[in-house]
Amino acid sequence: MSFPVMLFAAGFGTRMKHLTADRPKPMVEVAGKPLIDHALGLAQEITPPTIVANLHYRPEQLLDHLTPLGVQTIIESPLILETGGGLRNAMPLLGDGPVITMNTDAVWRGQNPLRLLLDAWDPERMDALLMGVEPARALEHTGSGDFTMSPNGQLARGVGVIYGGVQIIKTELLAEIEEEAFSLNLVWDRMLAKGTMHGLSYPGRWCDVGHPDGVTTAENLLASDV
Repeated sequence: MSFPVMLFAAGFGTRMKHLTADRPKPMVEVAGKPLIDHALGLAQEITPPTIVANLHYRPEQLLDHLTPLGVQTIIESPLILETGGGLRNAMPLLGDGPVITMNTDAVWRGQNPLRLLLDAWDPERMDALLMGVEPARALEHTGSGDFTMSPNGQLARGVGVIYGGVQIIKTELLAEIEEEAFSLNLVWDRMLAKGTMHGLSYPGRWCDVGHPDGVTTAENLLASDV
């Protein structure tokens, strides 16, 4: 079992400062290859039916890089649509079923988080299944966590696990949002109210590569034995 994969690659990368002056954030190099290739490699390992990336800032570089790799792309213009609007805009390429979404500004060290999500996915109980990271396993992340997680994996807002940027999500609720550009948080809120949003705790380590210091930390993580 696998699902289409949506790579979020449209952001401006303002936290990356000088590194994104001439390139989109997903093209910043980490350990000798563009950041987006680390996410793409994880996606390719689960053999999804399709991989789609949304583009906005300096899209031509990502188009040139991703098209030969078989990734379908969709350019958001003139507005950037955020995660929710971007996912809804890509639905003609992704289909109507559940989708795996991935942020492209993180590096994972350990088991493939997408495979772990697929193995735990239960569509009878879940509208979304998010990969969480315990703060002790997270590098270069300054927040205090996004969700609390009950013993059965049910999520609630609060200080606890960090959302690692990878999830399986059903897409029907996207149609209920009136705004053109919106965060997936609006969809999550509806799922949280229904008790259908769940999480897993990642057993490996994870690094936020959203700012320049994260590049070196991620490279050290990838070179480590743990």
